[in-house]
Amino acid sequence: MFEAIVYALCFLTSATCAWLLISSYFRRGQRLLLWSASCFCLLAVNNFLVFADIIVLPATDLLPIRQLTSLLAITLLLYGFIWETD
Repeated sequence: MFEAIVYALCFLTSATCAWLLISSYFRRGQRLLLWSASCFCLLAVNNFLVFADIIVLPATDLLPIRQLTSLLAITLLLYGFIWETD
């Protein structure tokens, strides 16, 4: 039970960060906020997949999909840091 609460809180935290970054991007229009928001959206998807993999569907192995989403998230953030900073 404690494990499920921790995974759910991780998902909610990353989804909240993504929502705050998206709303800040719409207010200010800075592209680095968009790249950070995209990263946190994918990290929220990754945390949801961790929750689904371990708690909801323990017989199903979602590790390759989880790794792909985390790789895409970090790649987007790295791209944003390299190309959008002055």
